[in-house]
Amino acid sequence: MKADIQTPEDIEALMRAFYSRVLADEEIGYIFTDVAKLNLETHMPRICAFWENVLLGSTAYKKNVLQVHLDLHQEEALKPEHFERWLMIFDETVDAQFEGEIANMAKVRGRSIATVMQTKIYKQSLF
Repeated sequence: MKADIQTPEDIEALMRAFYSRVLADEEIGYIFTDVAKLNLETHMPRICAFWENVLLGSTAYKKNVLQVHLDLHQEEALKPEHFERWLMIFDETVDAQFEGEIANMAKVRGRSIATVMQTKIYKQSLF
């Protein structure tokens, strides 16, 4: 049995594994590398703070994650298939490394966040 996500270090290990896969992905990697021009080392503390907020109850993350993605959508249309690919890789990465209540919650929250983002992006596109 694998351990559950319990510490900020667990979240960082998960995010590093996840983003190494996402950045190399043929379907969505370009969004991160070419469009967002993500510098992973600079961005990793923010990514980890966000997920620590979501999964461990931290209050370290202060930015508006939705606005970041709305702005990105203005540069490159974020489509449902992009979110589905992101979620597939996210779930696979969680399952490969962790097992338990918080790991399951990570997958549920990931899907919930993706749904909210898609809804907001769609509404923004209407106006």
